[in-house]
Amino acid sequence: MANSRVSTFSTGSPINSPLKRVGTHNGSFHCDEALGCFMIRLTTKFSGAEIVRTRDSQVLETLDAVLDVGGVYDPSRDRYDHHQKGFTEFFGHGFATKLSSAGLVYKHYGMEIIAKELQLEEEHPDVHRLFLSIYRNFMEAIDAVDNGINQYVTDQPPRYVNNTHLSSRVGRLNLDWTDPDQSPEKENEAFQRAMALTGSEFLDTVRFHAKSWLPARSIVMECLAARQEIDPSREIMVLDRFCPDPELILTPWQWKLHLFELEEEMKIDPPIKYVLYQDDRSKHWRVQAVAVSPDNFESRKPLPSKWQGLRDEELSKEAGIPGCVFVHISGFIGGNQSYDGALALARAALKL
Repeated sequence: MANSRVSTFSTGSPINSPLKRVGTHNGSFHCDEALGCFMIRLTTKFSGAEIVRTRDSQVLETLDAVLDVGGVYDPSRDRYDHHQKGFTEFFGHGFATKLSSAGLVYKHYGMEIIAKELQLEEEHPDVHRLFLSIYRNFMEAIDAVDNGINQYVTDQPPRYVNNTHLSSRVGRLNLDWTDPDQSPEKENEAFQRAMALTGSEFLDTVRFHAKSWLPARSIVMECLAARQEIDPSREIMVLDRFCPDPELILTPWQWKLHLFELEEEMKIDPPIKYVLYQDDRSKHWRVQAVAVSPDNFESRKPLPSKWQGLRDEELSKEAGIPGCVFVHISGFIGGNQSYDGALALARAALKL
């Protein structure tokens, strides 16, 4: 029977070091155990470990760590399954999504992995800051998808299908039912590709956070603190130093996410309605309406409807502000040739 098969593989095992063995189930695989196996092999304890894919309980009992199979969660024995009755483990820190095997590995080894990547001590505050942010922006979705948790609380069907996320792409790496070769070796090859895919995206996320996310967070914090100097309302913020392009609205690590997190952390009230920044290409200034939440296209206060869709002289005449360039038809963003003009747009919009 397929469930009794035992198949193993190892890559890059350490020299002169006893080879640890990490188990997970064979058969169809998912994103969580592929990523969990990748991550645990980044730790000192399981560096270069052999991966054993089986559901044989007697074999699993002999292994150094077991992920996503076995019906046991016991970090003292490196057992990280989440399918058993009564399992209710969360990441903590205010998160309420039940963990998958990947989330369990991250919860217990994420700080070590991040510290090694940043070449810092685990106690460094930046390590803890990234530990939380990477869970929020990468790991939690994997936990939620694997546990069948909807992203939105609604009875309405989704307006469109999204099969481009990481869990979907991993699912497509499973052997196709039309493939004549369904051997354990072929299955292992597919699982190794899944580990490589999930691992590369995980490491890209960690490295982006270290290289770009942390510096951007500091910039947004400074700009938030200076908002009183921009306008007495304290609802307009100016990004006057280079930050990752604010136009990349689908990227979760841009200034928008920092803004929401820092507003909560710094207890900002009233919340920011508009953010001003200079476009790096045109050198014009943009006025962007802040969304109601990081993953929502609705703005807290869109630019006025009577400006929406207008450009250049027509917009300048309607707004009574010279140098206007455009206001998007949805009112989420507009532009002016100068900083003073953009600030005037934002101030006028607050009053309309």
